Amino acid sequence: MTTILLFHHVQGLTPGVAAIADTFRAAGHTVHVPDLLDGKTFGSIPEGIAYVKTIGFGEVIARGKAAADAVAGPIVVIGMSLGVLPAQAIAQTRGDVCGVVLLHGAVDVTEFSPVWPKQVPVQVHAMDADPEFVDSGDTDAAMELVGQSDNGDLFLYPGNGHLFTDNSVADYDAEQAALVMSRVLAFLDEV
Repeated sequence: MTTILLFHHVQGLTPGVAAIADTFRAAGHTVHVPDLLDGKTFGSIPEGIAYVKTIGFGEVIARGKAAADAVAGPIVVIGMSLGVLPAQAIAQTRGDVCGVVLLHGAVDVTEFSPVWPKQVPVQVHAMDADPEFVDSGDTDAAMELVGQSDNGDLFLYPGNGHLFTDNSVADYDAEQAALVMSRVLAFLDEV
């Protein structure tokens, strides 16, 4: 099956992130979930962001790349919000990425290379009224990168939650999270 690098969100390696990894493992995939925040978890997004500012967003990306360097390819990278940074950086700079899933965020395609590698399939999943996604320009970034991919999809779900796929945080939406997981599992079967 597929080797997956799953990068957690700004609240850290929560039980909900572990549950997502277990879902992929139950489907037969090998999943690596590196801890990007020194073993810390946070009760809210603002608390997590405050900590990330102390280590720097560049350090989060560097830690993600170092974790990827320890995993032989081909790989699929999955990033959740903050985890989109290393996931997208790896996808745009490493030649053996065979698929990308971005949950709750997207970065301007020119942040890590001039263009998206068109042969790398990508899915982006977010809520259509999530202020973290909509107001920060992630919608435009997502549309650009899926448009540059030969196989790109942007899925917007009804609601305003940010981390709605993590069953251990307040934004969790069981119905929408189940739909995301079914789409991601189908994607993994194709790459």
